[in-house]
Order: sequence, then structure tokens, then C-alpha cells
Amino acid sequence: MKAGLLHYGRLLLSSFILFIVVITVLFFLLELAPGDPVQALVGDVPLTEEFRERIMAAYGLDKPLWERYLIYLGNVLRGDLGYSFATNAEPVLDIILSRAGNTLAIAVPSFILSTLGGIVLGSIAARTRKRWLDGGISGIAVGLFSIPNFWFGMLLIMVFSITLGWLPTHGKSPYGQPGIYWEYMVLPIITMATTELAYKARIARSAVIESLGQDYIDTARSKGLSSRRVLWRHALPNGLLPLVTVSGYSLGFILAGSVLVERVFGWPGMGLLFADAIERKNNMVVLGITIMLTITIIIVNIITDVIYGIVDPRLRARLAPKQEVTT
Repeated sequence: MKAGLLHYGRLLLSSFILFIVVITVLFFLLELAPGDPVQALVGDVPLTEEFRERIMAAYGLDKPLWERYLIYLGNVLRGDLGYSFATNAEPVLDIILSRAGNTLAIAVPSFILSTLGGIVLGSIAARTRKRWLDGGISGIAVGLFSIPNFWFGMLLIMVFSITLGWLPTHGKSPYGQPGIYWEYMVLPIITMATTELAYKARIARSAVIESLGQDYIDTARSKGLSSRRVLWRHALPNGLLPLVTVSGYSLGFILAGSVLVERVFGWPGMGLLFADAIERKNNMVVLGITIMLTITIIIVNIITDVIYGIVDPRLRARLAPKQEVTT
């Protein structure tokens, strides 16, 4: 019990240190970036020096850089991400939360599709004795992994939206209609899931092939079990430990990749908000979205580490208390 608490305590501490480092690096990088936050706040209206000084004093921009950093760090730890200078001083956290649901609506299905699809295709490629099938699945996986997702998204638009007219090209619903319509989700989900599915299929194939070569597989076969039962009941559960770790990082890659995908499909999520904030030099929103993504990735990695400790007997044995041998 003590070893487990120490392990997860070190994990939480390292995650917190990483979080502080990310905030620090991003804060100073954005301070060095070109752009005038006061001008972004008022728009194209000419500014007098007196009015500029009043705005800077009101938002604390007249303070030294180190003091503004400490104030911002303290605010972030309290859950305050500051205010958007380009949208009438609207709280950054409110802006992000208003878009987070739209991003999760396509990110979560993409994660599930890529994980399940990668496991199935990787297992089929590992089990099959037909070289053309294994080679075909592996070749397609390498090809899909090599294609940039934004280019693949534009290709899907050309085929299924412009040529065939089956699916809409952009947005999340018909003009003026609230909510999210499923037909608007199809192409963004496929685009976001494709690269991760290909990568997970390669990982699953390698892991299952290695698992099929273990001694316990020979024992299972000697008991008369069918090859399908050996694969799904013995080889696959033991061979998917690497995929647990990969899946944790995968969600972070999907969320980070949503910037380009949402831009291609005009999907009003955090990715499109991030791209617009960069163009408008709205640094507080850029910093806020990056912090939210960092928090999400850290939480997912912690959960992944916990799950890995549950399913991996070697890690459980290492963290389990040592029993004294009595004679």
C-alpha cells in the first residue's frame, strides 16, 4: 500500500510540475510574440496615449512582467484564465467551455472508433495466415498514418460532399438550427480517427504477434482451443498492454489535431477558436486553450497509468507489499 501511494504521489507531483512548466513557457513565449492586446480590445479605433494607459492599468498590463506572471499563475491555480481582449473582455474560461462540448462531440467518437478499429484490424493482421491480407492491412495502415489529416479531410469533402452530395461540407447543423446534427459529424470524425486508427492497428498487430509466440499460447492450443478462441481470449488481452499506453496519448493527439480538422470543416469547437485566436493575436485565449488541453492530457495520462497498473500483473507485483517469510 505504501509503495502504491508513493508511486502515485510521485506521478501527481511530476504532473503538477509539468503543468507549471507549461504555463511558464507559454506565458513568456506569448509575451514575446508580436501584437497589441489593447488594440485587440478596442479594435481599429485610434488610441490616445492617455486612453491606452487607462486600459493597461485596468487590466494590469502596466505591471512588470514577473509580477504579471505571478498574478496570472495564481489566477490559473484558482481557475481564472483571464479575459479575452478581442471579445469585450469576456472571461476566457466561459469562451472555452462554450466550445468544449462541440469538440468532445467529435473527439470522443473518434477516439472510440480509432481504438476499436485499430484493435480489430491489428488482430486480424496478426492472426491471418494469408500474406496478401496482412500486407494489405499493414500497407493501408502505413498509408493512412502518413497522410496529413487536414488533406484527408479536404479529400473527403471533395468526394462525399461536392461530388456525391451525400454529406454537408462544414458546420454542425443547418443554418440557424441549434444543436448538432449527426450528418455533420461523420466527415470530421472519420478524419480525426483515421490517423490514430492506423497507428493503433500497427501497435496492436505487433503486440498480438509477440503474444502469440508465448508459451501460454502453446498451452492453450494443446488443450484443443480453436485459433479464434486462443486469439480473443488469451493472446489479445495479454498483448494489448502497449495499446493502453498508446490510447492515453491518442486522446491528446486527437484534441491537438482538432485545430486543423475543425478549421477544414468549419466545426465551431476549441480547435477553430484556437486558430481564430492566433489570427487575432488574442493571446489570453490561446494560453487558456493550451492550458485546458494540458490539463486534459495530464488527467488522461494519470488515468492511463492507473489502468495500466490494474491490468499489468508485473506492476501490481512491484507495488504490492512484500511479505515476510517465516520459518
